[in-house]
Amino acid sequence: MFSYITLGTSDLQRSILFYDAAMGALNIQRCATPGEEADWQGWAGWGYYENQGERELALWLCEPFNGAPPSAGNGSMVALKATSWAQVRAFHAAALAHGGSSEGEPALRPQYNADFFSSYVRDPDGNKLAVVCRGFTAEPG
Repeated sequence: MFSYITLGTSDLQRSILFYDAAMGALNIQRCATPGEEADWQGWAGWGYYENQGERELALWLCEPFNGAPPSAGNGSMVALKATSWAQVRAFHAAALAHGGSSEGEPALRPQYNADFFSSYVRDPDGNKLAVVCRGFTAEPG
């Protein structure tokens, strides 16, 4: 359903450090934009961007176009998929180590579903992120 999501930042370099670490914990790398680098000045993305966006699934960051300060939406959240509980924990730890704040420690949240293991953070600009692993009701062995 989605092609990409864009979040505003007030400091792209700070955000790059945060997202390189947090997304790296999920094995998600920064997008490459071969041949389009000049068009992407002031942007950074994670996921994939291929054939000039013909195939794209990415989370992008940039300073708001209108020059106003970025703001996090009340009730807005981006949920990212993890493949293991260890990835959920690593994402949370990387986020906190790189300027993020916790909105919910890694835990099983049966109020959502019996297999809903997640954590919640805010990035340095206040954007809320969740990371969720499904498919297990106990620590995988």
